[in-house]
Amino acid sequence: MTTDTTIYKQRLETELEEITKTLGEHGHQAGIGGEWSASSETMETDATDPNSVADQIEELVGNVSIVGELKGRFKAIQSALEKIEKGTYGKCEVGGEDIPADRLDANPSAATCIEHA
Repeated sequence: MTTDTTIYKQRLETELEEITKTLGEHGHQAGIGGEWSASSETMETDATDPNSVADQIEELVGNVSIVGELKGRFKAIQSALEKIEKGTYGKCEVGGEDIPADRLDANPSAATCIEHA
């Protein structure tokens, strides 16, 4: 099977932009192309009000969860885009068989067929 990657590439690039924006709202990226880490926009290291500090910690904890989830998605999309460039997109990473179009339609960054998911 030869997969027409044009639509998948557009969808992946759009999703990558959205995820990057959301990651930027909840974290920061160390260096160009570096790892994403959670942060708190309101974090004040010299805050003395215990309620303010508690609110900042709560925000940071929430951001850690959000960034952790989005980082996995970010990496999967980057990997799928690299596969498109290499011409290996749409092949199961486990068995090497074609990933069905309906699976790619549902999840363009899928790395495996359903059987190997």
